[in-house]
Amino acid sequence: MTATKTWLEITRGERPLLVSLPHTGTQLSPALAPRLVSVWRAHKDTDWYVDRLYALAVDLGATTVRTAISRTVIDVNRDPSGAALYPGQAGSALCPTETFDGEALYRPGEAPAEAEISARRARYFEPYHAALRRELERLLQRHGRVVLYDAHSIRSRIPRLFAGELPHLNLGTHRGASCAAALARSIERACADRRFSQVTDGRFIGGWITRHYGDPSRNLHAVQMELAARGYLDEPQVPAARNWPPPYDGARAAALRAIVHRVLTACLEFAERDQRVMQ
Repeated sequence: MTATKTWLEITRGERPLLVSLPHTGTQLSPALAPRLVSVWRAHKDTDWYVDRLYALAVDLGATTVRTAISRTVIDVNRDPSGAALYPGQAGSALCPTETFDGEALYRPGEAPAEAEISARRARYFEPYHAALRRELERLLQRHGRVVLYDAHSIRSRIPRLFAGELPHLNLGTHRGASCAAALARSIERACADRRFSQVTDGRFIGGWITRHYGDPSRNLHAVQMELAARGYLDEPQVPAARNWPPPYDGARAAALRAIVHRVLTACLEFAERDQRVMQ
C-alpha cells in the first residue's frame, strides 16, 4: 500500500523493517528559488539516487518513508531544537544556509529567520516524524521487534567535513547505543566485499533519526548507512553544474545494489529471528 502527500511518500510493507529516505528529495517552492544563489547549489548535497538503490526494499516487504522536499528547505535528520549532531565539527543546520563545502545557499539577506524555520518545522519536519512513529509502532505491534534503517549517501571527499576519502560503506549505530551488537555484526558481514571498504561508527555514527528512535530496550533497533557516492556513481573530483550529479547507471550501481540487498536481508533476518536467542 502506498500513501502519498505531495511531498511525503509512504509505502507500507508488512515485514519488520522500515527504510527512511530523508535526503533524496529535490523539491523547492517557486517562492524559495529566487532567494537562493542557485538551484544547482541548493541540490548539491542531495543523497542522489539513494531511493533507486533502495527500491528493492519494497520487494522485500519493507516499509519506506521518503520526503521529496530538498534538504535545503529542511533537514529532517537534524535535531529540531537546532543542536549540533557533532559538536565542534562542521555540519549542517536544521534549515541549512551553507553547502557541505561552506558555500552560501542564500543570497544576502534572504536566509530564513526563526519564524520561517518554525513554519518549515511544522509543515515538513513534524509530519515526516509523525509518519515514522506511526509506521514503527504499527510494525512493533505486529512483530515485537523492528529495524529502522536510515539510508544516505554523500560525496567521497569533502575536506570541510572529513579528512581524506570516506570508506564506501559507513555504518552508524550511535556507538552501539541505537541497536543490538548482533545486528551491527550481521550488517558488517553483509557488507564484506573486496571491492568496497567499510567502517562502523567512523566519521558518521548516525544522525538524529538513528539516535532518536533507536531503543534496543523496546526492541526498536536503528542504524544509519552512509554510502560514499563513488560506490555507485562516476563521482567527479570537483563537482560542478556540468558534472554533478552524473546520470544514474543501473549497471554501474549493480555491485553496490547487491550489497544493499544483502544488508536489508540481514536486517530482516535479525528482526524476524526468535527473540529468545537475541541480545
